[in-house]
Amino acid sequence: MEKLKTKETEENKEKFEKRKEDILKQEKKMKLGSEKVKLREQKIRHVKAGILIMLLFLIIIYFLLRIAYEGGDFTISLDDNFALKSGIIMYERLEEKEDKRQLRATRADFIDNISVNWLPSDLDSQGEGSHNGDNYFAYTFYIENKGSDVVNYWYEILVDDVIKNVDRAVRVMVIRNGEKTIYARANERTGEAETGTTKFFSPQEVCVEGRQDFKPGDIDKFTIVIFIEGDDPDCVDALIGGEMKMHMEITEEHIAQE
Repeated sequence: MEKLKTKETEENKEKFEKRKEDILKQEKKMKLGSEKVKLREQKIRHVKAGILIMLLFLIIIYFLLRIAYEGGDFTISLDDNFALKSGIIMYERLEEKEDKRQLRATRADFIDNISVNWLPSDLDSQGEGSHNGDNYFAYTFYIENKGSDVVNYWYEILVDDVIKNVDRAVRVMVIRNGEKTIYARANERTGEAETGTTKFFSPQEVCVEGRQDFKPGDIDKFTIVIFIEGDDPDCVDALIGGEMKMHMEITEEHIAQE
């Protein structure tokens, strides 16, 4: 009888130990499963955070590009210190002469390639401020010496950005007091100026020109015209969708670009 009880006790102990092992294994599995769930949740949180950061970055880039490309295709800035010292003023209406340190042009909605021969011959007398036409940008403004001294000044048209190499076929016409100069990038193959144009001063500068002996009471009239020359050999389909952003600066002296 005692042997039977001892045997039952041992069997019960074995069952208990086995049950205990099963419970420990179950707990271990549950713990591992819980850790996997936590790791998966952490990964999901990290992925969500990464996507959110990327979206914020893209939104910031979008608004920066929007500011850059919708804030006007062309601006003209007059150096504050030079204006105060020399008495130079700048405006876009001859009858109003509202002195401004920066003039902002209205962008041309769409510019397709045309020939320079298609442009009106009287572009500098067609209007003041923005007077864009079919497939070209045009802006007229004035610089006047309201001071008491004869001064010199420089005007520079600078390239801010180019997309899809559209500058290969872009033309920038500057009409100052009726005298016309058309600027273009050098021919890709020869390095020489395109027919009827003056080469860009540098890859970053369309033109750098000095105005000498600007006397008190003198007024310089500028008209800036921008178009894409369809007869340029570099005007190809690959340029479709391209953009070019520029601005103009009026300063006391030319500052070489790096």
